[in-house]
Amino acid sequence: MSDVLLEKIEDGIATLTMNRPEARNAFTREMMDGLSESLARLAKDNSVRAVLLTGAGGAFCAGGDVKGFAANAGAKVNLDERIQDLRERMEVSRLLHEMPKPTLAVIPGPAAGAGFSLAMACDMRIASDDAKITTAFSKVGLSGDFGGSYFLTKLLGEAKAKELYFTADVVLGKEAEAIGMVNKSVPADELPAAAAAMAKKLASLPTVAVGYMKKNINTASEGTLSEVLDWEANQMIRSFETEDHRGAAVAFVEKRTPEFKGR
Repeated sequence: MSDVLLEKIEDGIATLTMNRPEARNAFTREMMDGLSESLARLAKDNSVRAVLLTGAGGAFCAGGDVKGFAANAGAKVNLDERIQDLRERMEVSRLLHEMPKPTLAVIPGPAAGAGFSLAMACDMRIASDDAKITTAFSKVGLSGDFGGSYFLTKLLGEAKAKELYFTADVVLGKEAEAIGMVNKSVPADELPAAAAAMAKKLASLPTVAVGYMKKNINTASEGTLSEVLDWEANQMIRSFETEDHRGAAVAFVEKRTPEFKGR
């Protein structure tokens, strides 16, 4: 990994840390390329049971480099090439949303713009209760990217998503929990322990079945009932064939707690 993106794998948990604390972990091309490579690889790594995404230095991610935007304002560009380039980089959000294992955003501080979008792309979110979370885009005359409008609309509904995108109001972690934007908020000094406990719980689950659940729920939010029933039937029969299921069934009969292996 490069210095701007740190990777650690321990006890089945892959932790990716965006590491530009002097810039509140604002994106660079190197960081985005690293995230794309890491997430694609971790999705296929059977030793990884959960992926945790966070930022260094008390921030999650400030999104794009606004100073860079200002420096390039007015420069002649090829719009089609820039659109294609951005679309390719935005695959990071799809990987977080679709990879067949749980993803957890740990938000110690500011999450804004595309950084906000990455947090929303994760399956679950835990934040410090004073973390500042904002769409931010309208403050700099932009419409938004990295799937934030998709995820926020799914989480909070159209009216609230429009409010938060139009106004770019700051939502603190405690309020974000109250409205359902994050799963849990805790005091800042408790966040590392609470995040570690949540990640450990996710990594202890039957990974294959959780991946199938994730696909079912994603389909449920986008498709018809018939499509969901098709997927549920497919994934349910496949999960019957896993070692995790067979071991858990025996443990249930024997009245003991199952130990899942992710197979």
